[in-house]
Amino acid sequence: MERSPIISVIGTSTPSPGIYGLAVEVGRLLARAGCIVVCGGRGGVMEGVCRGVSEEGGVSVGLLPGGAEEANPYVSIPIPTGLGEVRNFAVASAGEAVISIGGAYGTLTEIGFALRAGKPVIGLKTWHISEEGGQENPVIQATTPEDAVLAALEKIGRDPYGRR
Repeated sequence: MERSPIISVIGTSTPSPGIYGLAVEVGRLLARAGCIVVCGGRGGVMEGVCRGVSEEGGVSVGLLPGGAEEANPYVSIPIPTGLGEVRNFAVASAGEAVISIGGAYGTLTEIGFALRAGKPVIGLKTWHISEEGGQENPVIQATTPEDAVLAALEKIGRDPYGRR
């Protein structure tokens, strides 16, 4: 039996309604593709992606900075870490790929951790960065939730349509 792909989703805790909607749709699409979603488990993009996963009957794991009471109402499996923002490293490390939606400085740290670990990072209205030496934006830019999910699954060698 093949194990479900694990995708981390990161992003702003204070999204606009449009960014929140993108997160919900990313969650729906990841759940439909049979993915387990890992996130920070709190509000904003984290809540949106968990909501989308929940609406499709999927599984989301929230790695919380403190206690279980911090979890948004859509998290399937809340894991209280007691690590504060250090849990950003765990969120970025848990997925085979990372989808970043919007974001502030906490999201930027997670992008950095993921790239440092060699994980593909797909961006949806998120940071544009460049590496020392001039390599432009190592974050793969997507324009729609569908593009972001397809890119993440392709980068980890999974067929988003379940074909073998």
